[in-house]
Amino acid sequence: MKLIKTIGMMVLLLSLSTFGITAEQKGLNIAIANDKANTGFKTETNDSTMVLINAYGDKIERKMRFKSSETKNDGDKSIIEFLWPADVKGTRMLTYTHKNRNDDQWLFLPALNRIKRISSNNQSGSFMGSEFAYEDISSEEIEKYTYKLIKNDTLNGRAVWVIERIPTNKKSGYSKQISFTDKVYKNPLKIEYYDRKGERLKTSTFSGFKQYGKYWRQSKIEIINHQTQKSSVLTWSNRKMGIPIPANDFHKNSLMN
Repeated sequence: MKLIKTIGMMVLLLSLSTFGITAEQKGLNIAIANDKANTGFKTETNDSTMVLINAYGDKIERKMRFKSSETKNDGDKSIIEFLWPADVKGTRMLTYTHKNRNDDQWLFLPALNRIKRISSNNQSGSFMGSEFAYEDISSEEIEKYTYKLIKNDTLNGRAVWVIERIPTNKKSGYSKQISFTDKVYKNPLKIEYYDRKGERLKTSTFSGFKQYGKYWRQSKIEIINHQTQKSSVLTWSNRKMGIPIPANDFHKNSLMN
């Protein structure tokens, strides 16, 4: 009887501790917890393949190499280098993600032998002809959105939080996103993107999750543009985390090396 009373008291206290918390605060709390679960990896490298698929099913394949590094008190730094085919080989994209201001992004175009800065007005544009926008390439810092927990649900048999995210950047190409975030992986299984008119624009699905130490990472993203019927598929291999990467690799001048 004493045990039953104790359990009952614990349930009551738990319910009281969440009473009065808004859906917005719940969404923010989940985002903070998920961010903490994904922080501390220090660095990541991987090889990736991106396939562009037009509305008729025609495909273009590209090979890339990716490197990223966490930074103290700000967002991650990352660089993507295109390895194949010849028409994009040597193209490099450098991103400095920021928590409280617009990201810095630079694109090196070997055919022109110059570095192009991606302005904040253009970060909603297509990344190298794919259905990924430049803003999708950045790391997802908490401060980039406001949050609202819509409900607890399941997706493909897995428990998820369904969270509405509204970009804080007024120049974002999205009015909102609906994220179906896995409660174990602490990463999304699906994200629905809505354009500035509030109409559904794209859907990304994340699959092939693997564990690297305490971190879960997807091996595949499929993104479809519902308005154009174009899609892109991004897959990863040879992922390594925590290995030393020279800081100079993330300097703008290194884009031309």
